[in-house]
Amino acid sequence: MDVIHEVHVAESGLVVVDIAAADDRTAFAFHAALASMWAITAVERASRGPGQVGVRLRCYLDMRQPLTS
Repeated sequence: MDVIHEVHVAESGLVVVDIAAADDRTAFAFHAALASMWAITAVERASRGPGQVGVRLRCYLDMRQPLTS
């Protein structure tokens, strides 16, 4: 995964979330669960590392923003 930049965690309530899962379906289901509770960046695809099992994705979560119904 890429380096975490200071701006992504510069304030309380900002979170970088790295998800590792067996498959795309599981990773995106977990991302959707986070998105149901907090403001989160969209993720279009998971990455697969050569010689690594499973998939990984990174998203940025902002717990400071309340969800709107």
